[in-house]
Amino acid sequence: MRPLLQVSGLTKAFKRGGRGVPAVQDVSFDIGPAETLALVGPSGSGKSTLARLVTRLIEPDGGSILFEGEDILRLKPKAMRAMRARLQIVFQDPGSAFNPRATVSRAIADSLKIHTGFSQGERRTRVRDLLERVRLNPDLAERSIHDLSGGQRQRVAIARAMASSPTLIVLDEAVSALDVSVRAEILHLLKRLQRETRVAYLFITHDLGVVRAIADRVAVLDDGRIVEHGSAQEIIATPQSPTAQALVAAVPRLRLQAQ
Repeated sequence: MRPLLQVSGLTKAFKRGGRGVPAVQDVSFDIGPAETLALVGPSGSGKSTLARLVTRLIEPDGGSILFEGEDILRLKPKAMRAMRARLQIVFQDPGSAFNPRATVSRAIADSLKIHTGFSQGERRTRVRDLLERVRLNPDLAERSIHDLSGGQRQRVAIARAMASSPTLIVLDEAVSALDVSVRAEILHLLKRLQRETRVAYLFITHDLGVVRAIADRVAVLDDGRIVEHGSAQEIIATPQSPTAQALVAAVPRLRLQAQ
């Protein structure tokens, strides 16, 4: 089966103090349909830069990104906008991703307006269906986004991402700002949505406890490079790289601190 996403030799540097500082260096990986690949690494390892490269929110300096067999780096703006219906992203802080004056309904309906041919009435019905799918009361539709809790806002962000029926969602630290109980609920929701729709996830995190709960495979990133790759079970049970070993060693300490 052909991979849904194939990233090859991706490279990105940023200008700082008049010189180029590498952020992502020759990164390659793939994701299959309905699969979850977790990209893990310490702060500053290049994870969020990679999330933005894969979704073309920023442009790479080199490499290729094949999504559904098409090199998205060659797409013109109009074609890329159409592609975004199937390639979505959810950020760590959903509050900053929404129009501060938007209602829940508008936040989701705007995505439907951009990516579908639904009428206004159809969009209204679809918004309610999406809210029910992410386990939110449809009566919240006319509430302001900023009247919601962090967990509720993240559910709205997921509903918005699901609105256009994507085949891949990039989740950039999407549960790291939530408390432990809400985090578990969102992970359960994501797994259920994946079973129902066969959507694939690129799940970016620094938390191997989260990886254990959701990932099929893991790529470990450090200093902009992938230093280890394998099944989630293998990486957590027998990490080989110093970076993966440090992340695994941190899991019990983080749990003790959370108590």
